[in-house]
Amino acid sequence: MGFPGARLGFLAAAVVLLLRGGRAGSSSHSLRIFYTLVLDSNQDVPQYNVVGYVDDQLASHFDPPTRKMLPQVPWLLNVKKEDLHFWDFISQRVSTTERRFKSDLAILHSYHNSSRGIHSWQRMIGCQLSKDGHKQGYFQYGYDGEDFISLDQKTLTWTAVDVRAQVTKRRWEAEPFITQNTNNFLEKECIQLLQKCVLYGKESLLRKEPPLAKVSRRIQYSGMETLICGVYGFYPKEVDATWRKDGEVWEQDTFRGGVLPNSDGTYHAWLSIEVDPKERDRYRCYVDHAGLPEPLILAWVEPAFVINFGLIAGIIGVVVAAVLIAAGVTVYISK
Repeated sequence: MGFPGARLGFLAAAVVLLLRGGRAGSSSHSLRIFYTLVLDSNQDVPQYNVVGYVDDQLASHFDPPTRKMLPQVPWLLNVKKEDLHFWDFISQRVSTTERRFKSDLAILHSYHNSSRGIHSWQRMIGCQLSKDGHKQGYFQYGYDGEDFISLDQKTLTWTAVDVRAQVTKRRWEAEPFITQNTNNFLEKECIQLLQKCVLYGKESLLRKEPPLAKVSRRIQYSGMETLICGVYGFYPKEVDATWRKDGEVWEQDTFRGGVLPNSDGTYHAWLSIEVDPKERDRYRCYVDHAGLPEPLILAWVEPAFVINFGLIAGIIGVVVAAVLIAAGVTVYISK
């Protein structure tokens, strides 16, 4: 992406040292860029949108009025101090992609005899870098909101999702430079850009925020119980959470909800297990994370009894009302 070779070598070495400096299980890092072109036959100007994410955090977006990619996190502003033309170069690449997208969409219309209306062409490109230096890339396309075609980096072939995509597959594989350029971008330019982001954003991207965890219970109609272990507010994304029975990992009957991002840049996750109430005390939720000095071990705890003053006041009110009514009836009868 126009970075000096010597500087790239320094970036790679620095990032590997930063990643390896953490506790075992600390984070890998990812960069993903999403492109979307929406064409409406009732509108003259198509809608073009580009957003970039670093570790699931919105890092930059395309501003149509200025035709520029704009940073959305403070640490990306520091890149310009060292490379004055960095954002101009990125913005030019994004604008070039828009012209290519319009051409691709026109070709798809002609191939598939698409009707008038709203049509979209999307692309997700990305790469991931782990602390041991392992690299992985992603290059996927979607047409009208559905998966269309993607690059298989192992075989350097295109995987067509349906019959419609076969035409595109044959066309792209007939021109080897398309596949070669795509793979070169994933293995070199994408990784270089990710390394640059990790280096400048290390205070944010390499931080460690320990999780909070809690076990709750849900009683089922069958008489069984579901224990739910909620894990909240942790960073980095990698977390090791398991249910254990008598100290042994118990994956059977365990259901996982996945690790999802929060709006503040941290993550949350949950996992549940179905148990017999008689054996409930044999189960524990174990949570290990790079931000913890030692794993959390949690069991379901009976909630402490809390006095419901509102309910008590209501009962007293009913009793007082009943007494007054009874007294009134007694006076009426005596008269």
